[in-house]
Amino acid sequence: MEQIETVIAALDRAPEIIIPLVYEVPQAILKRRPKPGKWSAHEHACHMTEVHSMIFPRLDYILTDPHPVITPYFPSSDEEDGAFLKVNLGEAMSRFAADRRSLVGRLKELSPAQWSRTAAHGEYSRYSVFIMFRHLAMHDMFHAYRIEELLLKRDWD
Repeated sequence: MEQIETVIAALDRAPEIIIPLVYEVPQAILKRRPKPGKWSAHEHACHMTEVHSMIFPRLDYILTDPHPVITPYFPSSDEEDGAFLKVNLGEAMSRFAADRRSLVGRLKELSPAQWSRTAAHGEYSRYSVFIMFRHLAMHDMFHAYRIEELLLKRDWD
């Protein structure tokens, strides 16, 4: 139970770290890609917002289907081609905070049995509600790290 509370706390606090970090990135480099095929800070931030649209239905699916099979998520070709560059960042960050509050509220209501529910996953040897949300917490910090790398990048080609 302690690990569950730790994951929930990490998910709950992520917007407090990520949103100010995103707004720290200067406008001049916010949408600048470090090289072709690599995301800008703006794209990393918008991607984190978009992930919620996949997470909510996935949670419902695992909790309600007796034999859920999860299809791995990979960014679409639209995302790779710069679709996130057209997203309003302020709206995306507001949605990220609101969706995260809603998600954390939902997670706090799950029973230990629900946290233990499993699913087959096309990419992983095992998968559960707990693993999904621990993974999301690490995903948040991975993208936050990428944003900070871009914020602090010394030399731009």
